[in-house]
Amino acid sequence: MRLFKVPKFAKYFYKKRIWGFSVNTDSIFLTFDDGPHPAITPFVLDFLKEKNIKANFFCVGENVSLYPEIFQRILAEGHQVGNHTFRHENSKKVSENVYLNSISKANDLIKSKLFRPPYGVLNSKLAQIISKEYRIVMWSWSSYDFDENVSLNKILKSAKKIKAGDILVLHDNPKFSAKLKMLLPDLIAYLVSQKFDFKRIESLQD
Repeated sequence: MRLFKVPKFAKYFYKKRIWGFSVNTDSIFLTFDDGPHPAITPFVLDFLKEKNIKANFFCVGENVSLYPEIFQRILAEGHQVGNHTFRHENSKKVSENVYLNSISKANDLIKSKLFRPPYGVLNSKLAQIISKEYRIVMWSWSSYDFDENVSLNKILKSAKKIKAGDILVLHDNPKFSAKLKMLLPDLIAYLVSQKFDFKRIESLQD
């Protein structure tokens, strides 16, 4: 079973992580993981610029090093950036030192105090260490844009569950670019029709 909305107990048991925000307005937080990449990130940026929407990009350090001009465009157009490790490591499959070094190496390029663990996988010990230097940003609504078994109609239907303060996660990943190009316009159209306001997640240095 796929849970588009994160269960409330996750927020209780994993308090070192940000799952959403308490807001006095109809603000939501649009996030994209895994980029930047020329196959999809420019499309996303063009679309966001056309709609005058600010978003949050959790970038993979290796991609930033390969496509610095796209990363600089993200910054120049007023979006927030965050750290998504250097090579998109799964913390369950590498040593603690390798994982922490990957975050540090990515931060040399990204320079943000926001961090999101790839695959959403992070044990309590690592979370304790990482939270001393970064804000660990998770999400409260997943688009499942990466899952070929989840239809666009099902995703858009689940969007009706989105509430003010939610953090939404999508992926500017070339593996899922065709689906995102179809999903993003319809998703944003629905959210705009609901009068949601799109906000940046401000990092500690802002």
